[in-house]
Parts: sequence; structure tokens; C-alpha cells
Amino acid sequence: MPFLDKLSHYREKEHQLHWEGTFTNYLDMVKERPEIAGLAHDRIYRMIEAAGVEDKGDGRREYKFFSSQLYGLEEDLQTLVEEYFRPAAQRLDVRKRLLLLMGPVSGGKSTLLALLKEGMEKFSRTEAGAVFAIKGCPMQEEPLHLIPHELREDFQAEYGVRIEGDLCPVCRMRLDLEFDGRAERMPVTRVLFSEAKRTGIGTFAPSDPKSQDIADLTGSIDFSTISQYGSESDPRAYRFDGELNKANRGLMEFQEMLKCDEKFLWNLLSLTQEGNFKAGRFALISADELIVAHTNETEYRSFIANKKNEALHSRMIVMRIPYNLKASQEERIYDKLIKQSNIQGVHIAPGALKTAAVFSILSRLKDSKKPGMDLLKKLYLYDGQEVDGAKSGDAAELRKEFSDEGMSGVDPRYVINRISSALIKGDKPCINSLDVLKSMKEGLDQHASISREERERLLNLITMARAEYDHHAKTEVQRAFVYSFEDSAHTLMNNYLDNVESYCNGFKLKDPITEEERDPDEKLMRSIEEQIGISENQKKAFREEILIKISSLARRGQKFEYTSHEKLKEAIERKLFEDLKDVVKITTSVKNPDEGQLKRINEVSARLMDQHGYCPSCANELLKYVGSLLNR
Repeated sequence: MPFLDKLSHYREKEHQLHWEGTFTNYLDMVKERPEIAGLAHDRIYRMIEAAGVEDKGDGRREYKFFSSQLYGLEEDLQTLVEEYFRPAAQRLDVRKRLLLLMGPVSGGKSTLLALLKEGMEKFSRTEAGAVFAIKGCPMQEEPLHLIPHELREDFQAEYGVRIEGDLCPVCRMRLDLEFDGRAERMPVTRVLFSEAKRTGIGTFAPSDPKSQDIADLTGSIDFSTISQYGSESDPRAYRFDGELNKANRGLMEFQEMLKCDEKFLWNLLSLTQEGNFKAGRFALISADELIVAHTNETEYRSFIANKKNEALHSRMIVMRIPYNLKASQEERIYDKLIKQSNIQGVHIAPGALKTAAVFSILSRLKDSKKPGMDLLKKLYLYDGQEVDGAKSGDAAELRKEFSDEGMSGVDPRYVINRISSALIKGDKPCINSLDVLKSMKEGLDQHASISREERERLLNLITMARAEYDHHAKTEVQRAFVYSFEDSAHTLMNNYLDNVESYCNGFKLKDPITEEERDPDEKLMRSIEEQIGISENQKKAFREEILIKISSLARRGQKFEYTSHEKLKEAIERKLFEDLKDVVKITTSVKNPDEGQLKRINEVSARLMDQHGYCPSCANELLKYVGSLLNR
């Protein structure tokens, strides 16, 4: 479809969202769909649920609403939804609390708020998220406020909807002057939330306390109309355009709330607990909105230490938003940020972003007191990977060891800045893990604000990430070489399985040439099993496990391949690589390869490019680098 046609189609869809009627028409809709009269917290929770929830088992759930932009924070977001939004949607007392997101810089607080705002804009354009308000109200007020308090119990009994709040001064005056108190004639319209148009979504950012006015929150007197209406208490002489007014029925973001002057925070005391605030010379004005603030841990500690803030502190729900602690999710963060840039023509070698992620996650972890648990093991456990000597429940226990883990360390902005520097430096066609780590180190040298001890710690972690990359690089080349010898891998596997079957079932093997009977080749079996750390005491259980796997596949009509058992696959690849180590060393490091060596290099390079995403440049760099590692 041509773009101009799409533009026309968009306008038509927006026009179809328009609805206007009377209060009587609105009551008919409420009877059919009571949820349209839900409060702000209920609407936000329904929006989150509508995006989908995936049950991960063990009580863990992933809320899809956040998963497109926030990575590695599933547990924290589950806590936020289930300990704040869900009970708040059910009108429990937590809805009368200000939501304060606390976490380190660049930890995802602003992204979370941006998702909520964008989500509310989109949800209000759906049938399930439709919002209706009194037409002409500056605060897009809930039409049910037109029902007198004396009749609200009767209304709840008939419609099943409980009404909270009162008419704003403007609507109260209009009801009397324009409609002679006849609420059923009051016009009602559908409203679409929009941050840009300041409808249902507001943002308050503190500035200079000497110049900033409380009117930014609660509205202000329109002095040009006082002579016309004769009084400052006439609603027509007041601009209800503060952020608290405009965010009614939706959400208001209070940026850097704890840096704000105290007089701006006092308005939140009544708003959070009673659902109203004071503005001008009017009675308390009802407001139904979620107030979300965000801050860092240092400012929060300073705030709660001040006794004058006790009243507001008791009206807060504090949710931690720490750094992500999963390397695979951190890699996704960098990938997302790079894709948002205009950089083109520079290839990022496989593993480069992973290496950056390993470094940043290591900087956020704390040394465990558990014996044998180093930072790398902890990193892989947190990422859901198996670690030798660790149990399935160890990751959960480790998370309980430090309540503030993830609240400090290298932030994603620093890492992406250094990756960006590597991408544009030197006009290279491709950057790899070593380029990224070098850029990280150079960034530390230019970082005057960190202490000498912290710099040394981070340099040690760069060294650790480099060692991990070295292991990964050798493994990558190992697998590429092994794949070019797949026949050898299958032969070795079949030989191993013959001997395992003989060992477990207690019969002798027959030599295929001499037909002499012989015992199973223990030396061969152990040479493979030792590659993955199978001890003498564990060998019998491991061999029986392999036979069970073969039998299980056979019952389903499937053939056992050397890739069918992950541990056996790893053992065979390592064994082959060990046998081929000299070949790899010579092939990757020789300056003038002969025809056979050149052919093998080309085969391995092609494998790296076709199967693993390398370009010719980084494939060649990888082979040279691994050759240098093997020759050390």
C-alpha cells in the first residue's frame, strides 16, 4: 500500500475511535461492560495482562508487556506486577501509595516508565481499554461522578460498580448552569490518552526551586478572566492545566522526585492517601491516577534519613529496579541499542557483544562466600546454564546472599559508549571481542571519576572476560575443525558405544578382522570421558545413562547421533580436538600454508561464515588468534 494511502487509512481508523453521547448512553455501556468505569490502577493492570503472561514454572511468570524492551528483569517485574499493580487493581490499600522505582543509573527505570506511557496510549485505543469522560472537562473526568453521593449505594447494587471521587469545579458549575442539574443530559465522549496532548499522561520534572511554581502541578489562576468572572474562586477563572490535572485517569511520572523542593511533595500526601489534592480557592479536587517516581539508591537513603519526610515515606511503595544480571539478556540490550543507531557497514563479530556482557555482569556481581563459587560460575548460573558442582537451586540461594546485588557496577550506557567508540574507530570493516575489550580499557583510562581500587578491580574483570573469550574462541575453532571431520566424530562415537555396551552388558567384543574376542577398551572410553570430567567413580553411571538414552530414542523410532547427548557430544568434540590439536596449531599459525593446509583453512572459514555468522575478515582474525593461543 502506498504511504499516502496508509496515512489516509490511519486517519480513518482514528476517526472511528471517536464516540460521543449522553450520560444516559454511558450508563448503558457501563451496565454491559463495567470495566470501562475501572480506576487507573485497574486499567494499567488489565493493559499489562492483555499483552500475555507466560508461566515459567516454580511460581515464575514472565509478563510479555515488558519483554520487548526490558531484558533480564523478569523476577523484579513480576514482583512489581504482583505486589503492586494486581492488588492496586483490586482496590487494596497499596493503590493509595506512590510508586517509587529505585535503582542504579541506566538500569531501566525510564524505559519501564516509557513502556507504561506508550502502552496506555495504545491500550486506550482498543475496545478493552476504552476510556470515557465528561465532554469539555479539563481533567477528562469519570462521568459516574455525576451521580450524587446519596444514590451511589443504589447504583452499586444495580450496576455492580463502586464510585469514588467527586466532580471537578468546572463540571460541577456546568452541571448547574448549563444543564440545570440534569446529569443524564451531560455529554460524554471517548478520550484517547496521549503524552504529547497531555491527556491522561503527565510528566513533572523539577527545576530551579526559586523559579518553579506549584502551578506546574495543580494549575493556576487565569488573571485575564478575573475581571470577567469577578472572583478567583470561579472555576472559569482558573486553568486546570497542572500535571496532576492532566494525568487524571492515567499516570503521572515524577522525575527525580527526591531532588524536588519539599513544597511540591506536600501535594502528594493527600493525593496518595485520599485521592485528592488542593488547588487554588477550591475544595479538594479528586484525582484518580498512578504517581510513579524514580530515583537512585544514594538519594533514597538520604531521603529516608530525613525525619521530615516520614509522612511521605509511609505513603510510598519502593520497588527495586537493579541492573540485569544475565549475560545473554545483557547482550540483547546492546544489540537493541546498536540497531537503533545509523552505523552501517561495520560488522560485529559473533561473541563481541557477549564478551562485553560478560565484563559488565561480572562488575555487578559480588563474591560469594560459598566454597568453590567464583564470579564466572555465578554468572553462568544466573544465566540458567549448568555449572559443574552446582545444583539447580544454587542460583536462587546465591541471589538471597546479597540483597543489593545488581545495584552497582558498570552501567549499559558506558558499555554501549565504548562499543560505539570501537565501531567508528580506525575504519575497520569488522570489530571483534578484543576490539571491544580494548575500548573498555581505554574508557577506564579516561574515566577520572572512579577510584584507583575500582579501576584495578575493573581491569582484573577485563582480564577475566578476555580469558573467557580465549576459551570461547578456541572452542569455536575446535568445533569448526571437528565439523570438517564429521566422519571421524561418528566413527569415534560408534567405537565408544560398542565398548560401552560391552562393558555394561558384560559381554566381550569380537575383533572385526581376526574375529578374536577381547575385553572392552577401557583406555579409549576413559580418554573420552575424562574430557568432560567424568571421574572413575562416575563412569558406570554415565555409561548406563548413555544406553538408557539410546533405548529411549529407539522406542520412539529415532536414531542416536553423537549430538543426541550434550555431554557425550562435548566429550567427543574435545577428544577429536585434542587429537587434532597439532593439526589445528600448524594449520592456523603457518605463514605459508601448503595446498592441503590452505584447503582445510578455507573449509573451516566457510564453516564459521555459514554456520556462525562470521565475515571473511573476522573469521580470518579468529583463526590467526587461536593459532597464536595454541602456540603459547
